[in-house]
This record gives sequence, C-alpha cells and structure tokens, in this order.
Amino acid sequence: MHMEFSVGDTVQLKSGGEVMTVEGVSAGQVDCVWFNAKKVERSTFDVRTLESFKNDFSGF
Repeated sequence: MHMEFSVGDTVQLKSGGEVMTVEGVSAGQVDCVWFNAKKVERSTFDVRTLESFKNDFSGF
C-alpha cells in the first residue's frame, strides 16, 4: 500500500533525514523542497521511500 501525499504535506524519507514539504505529486513520484542551512534544495522521490512527518510539538 502506498501513501498518498498532497501539496503542502510534510514528509521525511523512511530512512530519516530532513523534513521536506511536498511541492507536487505525479505518477508515483513526489516533488519535495527543504532547506539545507539557508539554501533551498529540491528533489523528486519515489512515493514508496517517503512517510508523513508527525511532529511532537505540544502547546500549539
């Protein structure tokens, strides 16, 4: 079963790494954007390699 993501969702690689924002979804591919220090990074990932990011912030 594959996750379905929408533009604006926050995701992370199943293996860990930076939290990314979904910019687009097409044919099993997910376009993501994130910051590396102050530099904007972008890449496309297979939907099977990503999971939804759940933060643990409390009080918001």
